[in-house]
Amino acid sequence: MKRKLTPKQQRFADEYIKSGNAYQAAIEAGYSRNYAKAQSSKLLENVGIKSYIDERMAEIASKRIMDAREAVELLTRIARGEEKETVISSTPEGVYESQKEADLKTRISAVKEILKRYPGDDKLVKAQISKAEADVRIATAKARIVEHQADELEGAGRINPLLSALAKGAQRLVSEEEEYDANTDRED
Repeated sequence: MKRKLTPKQQRFADEYIKSGNAYQAAIEAGYSRNYAKAQSSKLLENVGIKSYIDERMAEIASKRIMDAREAVELLTRIARGEEKETVISSTPEGVYESQKEADLKTRISAVKEILKRYPGDDKLVKAQISKAEADVRIATAKARIVEHQADELEGAGRINPLLSALAKGAQRLVSEEEEYDANTDRED
């Protein structure tokens, strides 16, 4: 059976939750300074007040922690490309912030994480994941070809700035693919 708190006791408990200071909470709740000085610690020992504080703290904690539904919703937004991330770019003119959706690898990872939570033998889903992974491998292969062509041109003394930039992008893509593969291997 819950014991009903007086309005003053409830104010004390609410103020204590905010500040963690029993003396100050007692004053804010309307108790005299003398009473607060002598009795604030006893207020915390009151079963009703202690129970109220514990319940409120549990409520506050549960609201701050992501539950499973929230986690799956976030993964779904990532997989659909709805979740944006901030990208910071630095140029000689200054630093710029922009928003971009998750890359293909991140989206595939999000889909895999969702599917881990909903196991089943859905051949269509497996085929779609295989296709998406194949698309990543094809993009990586194309990037390697461009990188190789740029290397050949550089070796011949003909440096094309566009191919050089493409090669750098290709190198970054290949590195990301290798890192993705390494992380996927570790997870499996």
